[in-house]
Amino acid sequence: MVVGAGLSGLVCAYALRKAGIDALIVEASPRPGGVIHTERRDGYLLEYGPQSFNATSIVLDLSRELRIDSQLVEAPPHAPRFVFVAGELRAVPLSPPGFIASPLFSLATKAKVLRDVFGHTVPPASDESIAAFVRRKFSPELLEKLVGPFVSGIYAGDPEKLSARSAFPQLYEAEKSAGSVIRGLLRSGKKRGEHRAVPVEKPTLRTFRDGNQTLIDALATSLGPSLRCSVEATSIRKNSASPNATVFEVTLSAHGQQQTMLAESIIVATPTPQASALLRDVDQQFEATFQQIQYAPIAVVSLGYSTTSVRHSLDGFGFLVPRSSHLRILGTVWNSSLFPNRAPESHVLLTSFVGGATDPQAIHLSEQQLTAIVHTELTSILGISQQPSFSSIWTYPRAIPQYNIGHAEQMSHLEQLHGIHPNLYVTGNYLRGPAIGACIEQALAVACQVVNK
Repeated sequence: MVVGAGLSGLVCAYALRKAGIDALIVEASPRPGGVIHTERRDGYLLEYGPQSFNATSIVLDLSRELRIDSQLVEAPPHAPRFVFVAGELRAVPLSPPGFIASPLFSLATKAKVLRDVFGHTVPPASDESIAAFVRRKFSPELLEKLVGPFVSGIYAGDPEKLSARSAFPQLYEAEKSAGSVIRGLLRSGKKRGEHRAVPVEKPTLRTFRDGNQTLIDALATSLGPSLRCSVEATSIRKNSASPNATVFEVTLSAHGQQQTMLAESIIVATPTPQASALLRDVDQQFEATFQQIQYAPIAVVSLGYSTTSVRHSLDGFGFLVPRSSHLRILGTVWNSSLFPNRAPESHVLLTSFVGGATDPQAIHLSEQQLTAIVHTELTSILGISQQPSFSSIWTYPRAIPQYNIGHAEQMSHLEQLHGIHPNLYVTGNYLRGPAIGACIEQALAVACQVVNK
C-alpha cells in the first residue's frame, strides 16, 4: 500500500503496478498531485506549485511511457536569468567567459573563483552551511548577489542554515574529490559522459502544453481504481497476529466510515508531519526524526497585466532578489515569456514568490496585502504603469522542505529505521531533493527496493 498521492506516491504506485505488484494508493485530499496543481482561469494558465522542471532523462522516459511526451513544451534555451542588484535587473552569467566579463562581480570575487580552479582545499569534517561554504571558497559578494538568490529560487531557504553537503551535494563532492569545486564538477561531468553509450544533452527547462498537472493526470489515469482519493490513512500498526512475517494494519477513513486493511509492505509518501503521526505507533523514532525537518512557507502570487502597461521587454526567464534588497519578493517567473498560452492575447502573466524561511510571516497576509506588495515591487522593477487586470494567490504553510545543517544525519536515521522495519518505506521531496526529477528518481528507487526485496 502507498499512502499519499503526491508525485512521489503516484510514481511509486505506477512503478509497482508496472512490475506486476498489486499496489493500492490512498490520498486524504480530493485530488492527487500535492503541490503540483494547474488551473486555467480567465484565459491564464496558473501553476500553483512548480512552474516548470528540468527535463532529465528520467522525466523524459516517464513521459514517453505515459504517452504524454508529445505534449512537452520547451522554454527558450538561451533565455537570460536576472538578479535585482543595486536597483536594476542584471543578467546572470551562465558561462565561464560570461562570468569573467560580467559587471555583476568585482575583480576580487572573480580572482577568488579563478583561484579555485588552480588551488586545493578540503571541506570541513562537520556539516557546513551553504553560506559558510561560499564565504570560505569564494566571497561574501558571490553569496549575496548570486548564491543567496539561487537558494531562494530552489528552496526558499536561508543560506545560513541550509547544509551545503545535503542541499548541494555536487558542490560538496566536487571539493572533496578534487580539492576544487570547478575541477571536481568538470571531472564528474566527464566521468558521467564516459559511462554513456550515447551522449546526453544538457537537461532543458520544460513543462507540458496544459501545465505540470498533465503528468499527475496521466499517472492517475494509469492507476485507475487503484488510486483512491478522499481516503485518509489515520494510523499504521504492525499486526501482532503475524509472527512469521511483517504485516501492517492500516486504518482508513472515508466519508465518515473506517476500515482496517492489511498490507505486506507500506510506502509512506506524505509530507513529514503526516508521516510522523502515521508512524509513531510503529516506532517513536520516526516521529523524533521527522520533527527535525522544517518547511519553508510560500505564497504564490500570480498577476496578469496588459502588455502595453509593462515597460520591460520581459525577454527572459525572470529574476531573483537578494535578501539585502529588503524587498519581499523572492523571485518572479515571466511565465508568458517562457511557454505558449499562459496568458490571454496582449497580456502577460508574472508569478512571484513571497515568504520562505527568511520571511515566514508573509503567508499570513491577506490576499489584498500580498497583491499590493507584489504589484508595488514589480512596478518599481519592471516599470508597470497600471494595476493588474488579474490576480491569483495560493499559500502553502509547508511548501518546501529545508535541507538544513544536520539533514544528512536525519537521513541516516531513516535508513537505520528502514533496517529495523524492512517492509516499511518512506519517499518524498524531503529526502534527495525537492525538484520534480529528483522526486521521480527517488520514488522509482523505492519501488525498485520493494520489487527486489
